[in-house]
Amino acid sequence: MDYSQSQQKFLQKLPKVDELIQTLSNEAPRRVRVTACRDVLDNLRSYILSSQEPDPESVKYETIKKQIEMRLTSLLMPSLRPVVNATGVVIHTNLGRSLLPKEIFQSMLDIAGRYSNLEYNLEKGMRGSRYSHVEELLCDLTGAESALVVNNNAAAVLITLETLAKGREVIVSRGELIEIGGSFRIPDVMAKSGAILREVGTTNRTHLRDYESAIGEQTALLLKVHQSNFQMVGFTMAASVSELAELGAKHGIPVFEDLGSGNFIDFSRYGRIHEPMVQESLAAGADLVSFSGDKLLGGSQAGIIIGKKKFVDRIKENPLNRAVRIDKLTLVALEGVLRLYQDPERAVKVIPTLNMLCLSRDKLKSRARRLQRRLRALKLTGISINTVETISRVGGGALPLQQLKSMAVALTPLNKAFSAARIESELRKNEPPVIVRIEEDQVLMDIRTVQEEDYGIITQAVASAHSRLISAQQNHPQP
Repeated sequence: MDYSQSQQKFLQKLPKVDELIQTLSNEAPRRVRVTACRDVLDNLRSYILSSQEPDPESVKYETIKKQIEMRLTSLLMPSLRPVVNATGVVIHTNLGRSLLPKEIFQSMLDIAGRYSNLEYNLEKGMRGSRYSHVEELLCDLTGAESALVVNNNAAAVLITLETLAKGREVIVSRGELIEIGGSFRIPDVMAKSGAILREVGTTNRTHLRDYESAIGEQTALLLKVHQSNFQMVGFTMAASVSELAELGAKHGIPVFEDLGSGNFIDFSRYGRIHEPMVQESLAAGADLVSFSGDKLLGGSQAGIIIGKKKFVDRIKENPLNRAVRIDKLTLVALEGVLRLYQDPERAVKVIPTLNMLCLSRDKLKSRARRLQRRLRALKLTGISINTVETISRVGGGALPLQQLKSMAVALTPLNKAFSAARIESELRKNEPPVIVRIEEDQVLMDIRTVQEEDYGIITQAVASAHSRLISAQQNHPQP
């Protein structure tokens, strides 16, 4: 390739990697320092070769050194790190779903940094079961005979179907062949388990007689799937758990309900839409129920299987259980959250997911005004700061019809140099990043999901974002 004289001159000015490494702190591993230097130099070479007249500033030693230091900082920063959730989506899958209660943090630290009795029976002085730490709690809270915990609810459904119905038929309503996040579908999970799907009814109406007419010698299970992430309204019909339980008992076929989100709290007591409770499913006669640990339950990621001992014991003995078992940190977090449910009223106050879902309008208004005052005290130019009414969402594929009336602080651009998209982008560059949403060219910070420690972070992030936007405006004025 032929280079112009200008390009050759700029390429010759680029310093060597070994020379640049000496200027960086030895606290960073050498291989990371080398990567930072090479990344910056490679980008500069590409820029020079793609420009007929490169900017002389780009190859100045101090400019290159500053870029390398920034790249080094980026390389050393953890990929998984905290963010501020100001979106108003409580169980935000992309942002880690449920927050864990602070009350259990110390227990998690103790187990993470010390040996534990994970699979050791202290009374008998011999090997024990990791599931014993939560099984009794789950049974006490739900009324189940037995319980098992795996790494998520999809795994719970998979291992249950593989254990009880491999090579045989599972009857399920066509209207319950749902798709959950990440394009995982009930028919696909069933196929992987080796069970044979036998769908009955229509999309909007499935009668009990549809299930009964499909029962045959190959029927292993009656499956009911809660439509947790969508709702059908209008001309609909679905068999209840109690009806399926009666039908199953008549033909000697177990009933398994996949509740999806799963919860222990009656949300209607707090002015919310009633969501089927785990206890209700068991009381209605379901032989097995599975649900998530990190959605409406407000705990760690887990798939929880509860029900009759004879069925749960079979699932426990399945070799697949080894592949989907939970680790000690998941276990200690889940145990801590379950213990909080022993006092339901306290659970609503201290489990963050429950607390955010049940916040009163007065508290939301008070918190929004507090953040508004802090931001207005910055005296920012070009941005209007107001409180507005908005709608929060439950998220996590739960309570899809529930609209949570909420309050937000709105940042409204007042000149062409700013835009909601640019403000949003700058807030994401903060450390920790502040994640917001945009509506009608306004940046909304929904106060429902803003934590107490986030107020100072948001204030600093907005001030920094504004400063960078002002600087950009001065360097590149709008025509």
